[in-house]
Amino acid sequence: DSDADDAVEQLFLVVVAIDFGTTSSGYAYSFTKEPECIHVMRRWEGGDPGVSNQKTPTTILLTPERKFHSFGYAARDFYHDLDPTESKHWLYFEKFKMKLHTTGNLTMETDLTAANGKKVKALEIFAYALQFFKEQALKELSDQGGSDFENTEVRWVITVPAIWKQPAKQFMRQAAYKAGMASPENPEQLIIALEPEAASIYCRKLRLHQMIDLSSRAPVNGYSPSDTIGTGFTQAKEHVRHKRQSRTFMVENVIGEIWSELEEGRDRYIVVDSGGGTVDMTVHQIRLPEGHLKELYKATGGPYGSLGVDYEFEKLLCKIFGEDFIEQFKIKRPAAWVDLMIAFESRKRAAAPDRTNPLNITLPFSFIDYYKKFRGHSVEHALRKSNVDFVKWSSQGMLRMSPDAMNALFKPTIDQIVQHLSEVFDKPEVTNVKFLFLVGGFAESPLLQQAVQSAFGSRCRVIIPQDVGLTILKGAVLFGLDPAVIKVRRSPLTYGVGVLNRFVEGKHPPEKLLVKDGTRWCTDVFDKFISADQSVALGETVTRSYTPAKPSQLVIVINIYSSEQDNVSFITESGVKKCGTLRLDLTGTDASVPNRREIKTLMQFGDTEIKAMAIDVATSKSVKVGIDFLNY
Repeated sequence: DSDADDAVEQLFLVVVAIDFGTTSSGYAYSFTKEPECIHVMRRWEGGDPGVSNQKTPTTILLTPERKFHSFGYAARDFYHDLDPTESKHWLYFEKFKMKLHTTGNLTMETDLTAANGKKVKALEIFAYALQFFKEQALKELSDQGGSDFENTEVRWVITVPAIWKQPAKQFMRQAAYKAGMASPENPEQLIIALEPEAASIYCRKLRLHQMIDLSSRAPVNGYSPSDTIGTGFTQAKEHVRHKRQSRTFMVENVIGEIWSELEEGRDRYIVVDSGGGTVDMTVHQIRLPEGHLKELYKATGGPYGSLGVDYEFEKLLCKIFGEDFIEQFKIKRPAAWVDLMIAFESRKRAAAPDRTNPLNITLPFSFIDYYKKFRGHSVEHALRKSNVDFVKWSSQGMLRMSPDAMNALFKPTIDQIVQHLSEVFDKPEVTNVKFLFLVGGFAESPLLQQAVQSAFGSRCRVIIPQDVGLTILKGAVLFGLDPAVIKVRRSPLTYGVGVLNRFVEGKHPPEKLLVKDGTRWCTDVFDKFISADQSVALGETVTRSYTPAKPSQLVIVINIYSSEQDNVSFITESGVKKCGTLRLDLTGTDASVPNRREIKTLMQFGDTEIKAMAIDVATSKSVKVGIDFLNY
């Protein structure tokens, strides 16, 4: 059926990938007729000092009436320029993507809290953000082609962390439907891609001149050619075509030379995607000659992104000025707080292992002013009185941090990343790792580079693609052009459904016995579909047959459960969570069927999302089926 698939593929003229990050976001695209060119979105107005990058901050502003107003730098600057009496009515959100990772029971009703403390449905915010990107991308495509570009001509790809659970992935899909990118009737138009996988797809295309091997040189801060001129570091130039501000990268249709060093079937590589919110890592093996990828160990990671450094800075401020003051200041002067964090961001990017001169962070005037009103003494007095050694007050109204103080803010986060990587390296499945690719925005940090190099440099080569913050974006475009490139994945959890089985004396525990119409049943049985860390090929299905309890039944609802454990017998065991429902709708199928109907259910686990289909065996008709991880 491969020809049929090709016909479907050709309907999309362009693939647009959106990297919706915790701290910054962006999009890139490629025309299906010209897949070797990847265009990264045009530059955005309003950049920040010390932060050169193609992406825009993931910030969104709603009017007091809760209507979408602006996104990115525009949202931040507008919010910032509002009069404080007005700004408290506007709803400003930043770093909101982490909510999807940290919410245990995510639903369509989950709320997000704006800077002014008001709540809005998360689904609305995500849909607004995706709609903004949709409109920007379609506008850019229309400007380039000279005629209006239709949404139907676009295949969309949205990236999410691999460690996200199914509900969060489904949530992203629902938000995209709400934004009008695709629809439940036409789900193929949207692909959910996993961030480290996208990075991996791009990494395997790298040529030697497009990466930096840390074992052979010192870490360098932020890899844009313009920054490094004059530092005696000659930067590998990627083929870049400048065209109307959008940057175009040429991707050669080959596997890069670096892979010639990998032994087929034996050598592995790890991709560590370190972003603003999460760090996730995946272990892959490349299958030559086509260069298909096989996942060898389930994606792991956690909330160890660069946001952790911001939290440490906030903790430091609380230590110096008092938690009560910082809490009040954030609520009463939200725009000034945003300003302070922007100032910190640019100094955070200047931190490096061998730095000797201090880093100065300008305190906004309203911080100094509000502190005096709040405490009755000056900021300078607070710094002198606090027992924080490394932070001094400089007469120009700045916090002066020694490099050690800045490095200390990074330490907890970097330690967690290194610790987590060590655990992955110790797994029996993870032997023969040849390369470690460090990608994502946080990978630009020389402190992280040095920590990873010194911890693992003796075991494998640590490599950083240049333009590292755009690696995921470019890989996501490649994935959209060829979603079948990853042939084998590992299931992150054990999945199964709850069923009744005939009760067997001696095998089943007596407390599970249920007698119904004279038949003895064992309840709460966990019928396993797939085990945690089991490898699943793309398109591989697990089949089960179900029978309605009563012949007249028109809907079968089956509960799906998940567990991190491998061997689960009953859904009541600890660690087993109900995570979704499988709904078979038998209405509209033939009523004149035998008494014992058999519904054959197929589930697909080898993709980035779990899908299901079902067939009524007697009539060979397909049965409407929904698999839902959000509303159960």
